Amino acid sequence: MASDSTGVVIAALIANGAIAVLKFGGFLLTGSPSMLSETYHSVSDTGNQVFLLIGIRYGAKEANRSHPFGYGKAQFFYAFLVSVLLFGIAGWESAKHGYNAIFHHSAEQVSREITRFGYTFPRVWVNYAVLLGAMGFESYAFRKAYASMRTQIEEYEWSGFREAFEKTSNVVVLTALTEDTIALLGAGIALVGVFLTDVTGNPIFDAVSALLIGILLMGFAVALAWENKRLLLGESLPESDEDELRSVVAGHENVVGIDGFRTVFFGSERALVTADVSFDPDMDTGELDAAITDIEDALIAADDRVKKVYIEPEL
Repeated sequence: MASDSTGVVIAALIANGAIAVLKFGGFLLTGSPSMLSETYHSVSDTGNQVFLLIGIRYGAKEANRSHPFGYGKAQFFYAFLVSVLLFGIAGWESAKHGYNAIFHHSAEQVSREITRFGYTFPRVWVNYAVLLGAMGFESYAFRKAYASMRTQIEEYEWSGFREAFEKTSNVVVLTALTEDTIALLGAGIALVGVFLTDVTGNPIFDAVSALLIGILLMGFAVALAWENKRLLLGESLPESDEDELRSVVAGHENVVGIDGFRTVFFGSERALVTADVSFDPDMDTGELDAAITDIEDALIAADDRVKKVYIEPEL
């Protein structure tokens, strides 16, 4: 799954880097407020991928004395930075630019022409070309992130993307899919704004679309930050999954009762399970050790997210 996450991020990084350059070029040629907002958006997305790759690499470091469970939570931290620093800042700048354009728009932003290679054509055509091209690139990145999230939904039998958004611990794929979805929506909003401004001659539509893109970015920034917060604070496995693991322990022939059962994510799709278990008091030490080993192996086999198991016998 780590390699899948890396592939999703690299695909998005390449696409967003190229798109950011194209969008900025489109803004320089047209002066479109929504195109500048989309430039902020794509620069944000490109930076996001860099942070996510750092999180993947840092999170893969081996466990040591100071970090006995490894560095898996680094992915949660860097994904949180993505949502707060990049989505938030890009969203604010986009919204501010759109707001200023609404109250200080100028007719100069409309009907200007550009001459290249002996041809004269409306500058707005550049926006059309860039935005349609961006939607094509983003669709490619979106398909990769969508397929990866769909695999998780099927594996864990979640009802759909809403439940996956609330329960997944793979914040890399979650963030990439969110980015790609917003990118497609943002490009669509910008395209509509540019088109309406082009056909009506009124720059207010372009400016409003810039404001909407900024609001969209900030809204998803809050949602992503909230989802990463739950993992940074040490969220357990979903209740239904935890109940299944508990039943694995309770179903062992030598278990009399379960006095305590806890799970927590310590990395992307890496969970720790601890349990206080009452065993048959007639067991000797060798039988107890064998029973504990059986339970640990059964828990790991039952859910591939379980990487560490600690059983405390209560005789």
